[in-house]
Amino acid sequence: MAHTNACDHEHDNRGLAGDTLTRLLAAAEARCERAGQRLTAPRRRVLELLLQVGQPVKAYDLIAAFGDDGAPAKPPTVYRALDFLSKQGFAHRIESLNAYIACGGDADGHGAAFLICDCCGVTREIAPTGTQEIERMANGEGFILTTLTVEAHGLCQDCRS
Repeated sequence: MAHTNACDHEHDNRGLAGDTLTRLLAAAEARCERAGQRLTAPRRRVLELLLQVGQPVKAYDLIAAFGDDGAPAKPPTVYRALDFLSKQGFAHRIESLNAYIACGGDADGHGAAFLICDCCGVTREIAPTGTQEIERMANGEGFILTTLTVEAHGLCQDCRS
């Protein structure tokens, strides 16, 4: 479901499973309740898929993998869930890949930066530096930022070797 490796070496699976996955889904549900939101079954399923993959995934791959019984979801179901998860800070959209990834931070509406390997597709979320400066400059122009995402493309350590 994630980016297809264009290289011939092994990569670590960064996806979550077991107790860690269960704990993060429960925390997401509790956070939604505190915010007066609902983590409905479709929203929960899409978040679960994003967490299991651990790398950027296209919406149509989520649609195909949605049903526990192998049945795909209807596209609006997944797109609405992705919209909700993005707005609530549980997922980020990687524009350059036209894909989504589970948030690796505290889901607090923080700015995000991504290091994306152009060979294997591995993507790492890092804390962007300089966000306050960008916000200050935007405010100086009378612009209020609602999201800040930086995407940097290159080669990961494994692909460089």
